[in-house]
Amino acid sequence: MTDHGFTHLDPLGRARMVDVTPKEPSHRRAIARGRIHMTPETASAVTQGAIKKGDVLAVARVAGIQAAKRASDLIPLCHPLMVGAVTVNFEINHDSIEVEAAVDTFDRTGVEMEALTACSVAALTIYDMCKSMDKSMVIGDIALWEKTGGKSGTYRRSDAVD
Repeated sequence: MTDHGFTHLDPLGRARMVDVTPKEPSHRRAIARGRIHMTPETASAVTQGAIKKGDVLAVARVAGIQAAKRASDLIPLCHPLMVGAVTVNFEINHDSIEVEAAVDTFDRTGVEMEALTACSVAALTIYDMCKSMDKSMVIGDIALWEKTGGKSGTYRRSDAVD
C-alpha cells in the first residue's frame, strides 16, 4: 500500500477514495440529529395520523433505514460498509419534528455519513408526506451528535452548540 496520507486527493490533486484496508475493523457508532420545522397544524396532524399519505413516521423511519444502507451510492467518496444496525426515532414538538438516526457497524471506517444520510432522508420523507398540507416546512439543524470507535475515538457534540 502506498501511503498518500489521510486525504481524498492523490498526489496530483485528483479525487480518490481513502485506503482503509490497513485499518483494523472495530465497532463504530454514529448518531445524527436534525429537525423539520412546520406549522403547529401539520405537527398535530402527524401526531393524530391525519396526513392523507399515511403513517408519516413509519414511512420516514423505513426511508431513513434504507438511506443509511445506501449512503455510499449517494456520496461519491463514501466507503460502502456493512451496516449492522440502524435506528431512526422522532420527537414531535409543537411546531417541529426532531429526527435522530443511530447507525452501528463493525468495520474499518466510521458510519457518520450513514447516520447523517439516514437523518436527512427521514426528514425529506416527512416533507414529502406532509407537503400537501404545508409547503412552508424547513429542514435544518442536521448534525453529527456522537461518534464512537476507531482511531480518533469518541466525539460528542456539546449541548451548547444546539
